[in-house]
Amino acid sequence: MDLQYYLEKGTKLFETYAPDVAYALVVLVIGLWVAGVIRNRVVKGLEKSSVDKTLQTFLGSFLGILLKLLVVLSVIRMVGINVISFVAVLSAATFAIGLALQGSLSNFAGGVMILMFKPFKVGDFIDAAGYMGTVNEIQIFNTILKTPDNKTVIIPNSVLSGNSLVNFSTEATRRVDMSFGIGYDDDIKAAKELLAKIIKEDDRILKEPEPAILVAELADSSVNFAVRVWCNSSDYWGIFFDMQEKVKLEFDKADINIPYPQQDVHIINK
Repeated sequence: MDLQYYLEKGTKLFETYAPDVAYALVVLVIGLWVAGVIRNRVVKGLEKSSVDKTLQTFLGSFLGILLKLLVVLSVIRMVGINVISFVAVLSAATFAIGLALQGSLSNFAGGVMILMFKPFKVGDFIDAAGYMGTVNEIQIFNTILKTPDNKTVIIPNSVLSGNSLVNFSTEATRRVDMSFGIGYDDDIKAAKELLAKIIKEDDRILKEPEPAILVAELADSSVNFAVRVWCNSSDYWGIFFDMQEKVKLEFDKADINIPYPQQDVHIINK
């Protein structure tokens, strides 16, 4: 008898709510699809506008979550659940979950801080949290970097907003600091003239500020020059690596020695 009662009760509930639930599921699927389409259209519109790219990715991520939440609330209302009561329960649950997920909230706050104060933007090359790479995307919780060897690094926004970082792309120009050593028996003036010639022949090196070639150190086995030149930020590594090769080749042609650590051993025969 009990089984028959529950079967009849279940059948009546199914007949009563099944159409609404089925309709709600269809609306949910279509609504999520429409939300995705709207988000993509808005993002494409932002890309064509003058809105900063950093803000584009953040707004796109935020809009996607907001639209999905609206769809879910609409579906809940369709199946007969009081939305106001649901929101109240959801708010209480959100508070409890928020205490457990303080890290996620701090990451969201960090993302807002990054957008407000703009320590970096999409496309900048930064050194932060032990990683160096180009900012590929700033999301509401995380920032995504692409390293020079094409690795993807995901860093929480709270880490970036609350710690020191180096932005290599803020300024249009950078100074390239290099050090070259010659032997004590070599001519310092000749070496400086040769370094000046190498610098002058490289069109990427800026004339202003003026390049500097300074005797920086009388080391144990070498006289070390500090060579400082200015260039556009995009030319930094090309100049740095090319100078190492050019200086070695030109010093070899001019018989200027680049010393390496040596030890003289004197044997005294008593």
